[in-house]
Amino acid sequence: MRSVHRWRCFRAIVLAILVVATGAGIAADSRKWIAPAADTIHDPDNPGTQALQKPGEALSKLPPNGAGNQVDWVRALRDGLIAPRTKLESTTHVQTLDRDILMKRTVEMPYVKFPHLAHSEWLDCSNCHEKLFRTKAGTTPVSMLAILQGEYCGRCHGAVAFPLTECNRCHSVPRNAKAAP
Repeated sequence: MRSVHRWRCFRAIVLAILVVATGAGIAADSRKWIAPAADTIHDPDNPGTQALQKPGEALSKLPPNGAGNQVDWVRALRDGLIAPRTKLESTTHVQTLDRDILMKRTVEMPYVKFPHLAHSEWLDCSNCHEKLFRTKAGTTPVSMLAILQGEYCGRCHGAVAFPLTECNRCHSVPRNAKAAP
């Protein structure tokens, strides 16, 4: 099952890169979505596929974004348009953390600014720590290869969060900037 997930993530990334590279992408302002039966991911012969809601029915009411599925999910959350479940158990205390982490192991790319707030508004810390990331900054061996294979950030980005082809969304701090971690 894990290899199927990895293959789907890899396939989605390759297709997205090809679309961007060939200029065949859908313009961000057109906000067109493909129905599940025609998206080449879902099985069009499966009766359950026909029962799925069409993406445009739900997503067109949400604030636009030029990346991924064309929705600014953080703004939709903060504007109260969506209310995702952040925990399974009602007794779990969900903690939000408003602290950015500056990741400098980016070879020649700009540094990565990881905004904890945008993530902890969606998920409890335990969703990522200690499973995907160690709590102590700088001790998790994150690499783009691993991310592209669905590990670390790639567990969500490219699947349910904006795609990995939006490099500047993460690699947003110039290498010569004097930014505090």
